[in-house]
Amino acid sequence: MLPEDQDRRHAEKMAKKKAVRDKIVAGKTIEKGLLIVHTGKGKGKSTAAFGMVLRAIGHGFKVGVVQYVKGAWDTGERTVLERFPDQVTIKALGEGFTWETQDRARDIAAARAAWDATLEMLADPSYRMVLMDEINIVLRYGYLPVEEVVEGLSRRHPDTHVIATGRNAPDALIEAADLVTEMTMIKHPFRDGVKAQAGVEF
Repeated sequence: MLPEDQDRRHAEKMAKKKAVRDKIVAGKTIEKGLLIVHTGKGKGKSTAAFGMVLRAIGHGFKVGVVQYVKGAWDTGERTVLERFPDQVTIKALGEGFTWETQDRARDIAAARAAWDATLEMLADPSYRMVLMDEINIVLRYGYLPVEEVVEGLSRRHPDTHVIATGRNAPDALIEAADLVTEMTMIKHPFRDGVKAQAGVEF
């Protein structure tokens, strides 16, 4: 086949695809705040969520971030987001993973404080996006009742997007969500003795 024939056939094929795509897009008319869940054993759950936070900031949105576990860590994303004090509120209320604190009562109290901070943001219609970073971990350990969290999320302002991250998202949260992504681990350097590194993991 001659190159000009290939180009013509390609252009015709792409024109048909565009017409179908345009028709699909034209039928999508609902605009609302989404409940988004990033879960799974693979790396990238919080990373993807913070990418959405940066995207929201770029559109001039006010964003709330509540860190349920990583509060004790000095993370790069927190350092960057603190440069946008008029648009971003960060509540780093976690004290590390439960195997680090080894104090269930303290972990429950930290989770409750983080949830209370989340509820304050959800009650404020000026927030267009709220990130609950690693909330799935505290739900997995039963530090917060999942029914209470799902019910609280249902009362948020209808335009507010919420992102929940962490492994083992509970079924009730997945059921309530509009968008769920599961990160699958295929390879991870930690298995080969490589430690968590700045700029990659935190």
